[in-house]
Amino acid sequence: MRKDIEMPEVTGVKVCVGKSINKLGESEWHVYLINENLIELTNVMIVSKGYEGKSKEARKTSTLRHMIEKVDEQSVAKVESISPEVFGFYNEFWVSYYILNELFDKKFVVEPFNEFELEEIVELEIKGKYAS
Repeated sequence: MRKDIEMPEVTGVKVCVGKSINKLGESEWHVYLINENLIELTNVMIVSKGYEGKSKEARKTSTLRHMIEKVDEQSVAKVESISPEVFGFYNEFWVSYYILNELFDKKFVVEPFNEFELEEIVELEIKGKYAS
């Protein structure tokens, strides 16, 4: 069972939603995985979904799965595009990856926000919102 498996603490890995401007001057939103570690991450699996709340009647988004073979040390990987229509949802990202032969796993959540509540995503030099 999962509770019987000891998982090491995830450090040096972040998830964020970031806003960039394309060549036409339009806003584009993406989810990024940031690896601040001095070693690469391999076989990175990211499962994402959104939900309005905990009740059964709450709206939910589709569940998406992404596989990234390798995220180099101290680098960033673009995971997926995200629509501003789901910024009012809790956006959840389960991230699992290997460092050497050790498995790491953590749930990141971007809490509901609006476009006027952005912070500086230092690693990307853009505005956005970090997951907790």
